[in-house]
Amino acid sequence: MLQHRAELWHNSEAKEMDELGQYPIEPTLLGQLYCAVIPQTGSLLSGRMADTTLSRTTHKIVIRYRNDIKPDMWFVIDGQRYDILYILDPYLNKERLEIFCEVKV
Repeated sequence: MLQHRAELWHNSEAKEMDELGQYPIEPTLLGQLYCAVIPQTGSLLSGRMADTTLSRTTHKIVIRYRNDIKPDMWFVIDGQRYDILYILDPYLNKERLEIFCEVKV
């Protein structure tokens, strides 16, 4: 059940130049969507090498399928930032995405 409202963010180039004559990179809201947030248990993390993608995973976010989600994006849910580590279409049927994330403190 998709019970949480999430904001999807990414970094993009600003439309205006700064004082150095460059277009700075700034966070940009792509939109809002509904999702399910599933905490990952310690059993998923046990036995993994330190600082691997899987060992850093703290939550799985499930959303309806979208083809524009990239690993350099992040979600903000109830004021908490979730950085995307990797994206999985579990049955390759373009129905839903399971997005494994790391909570940023």
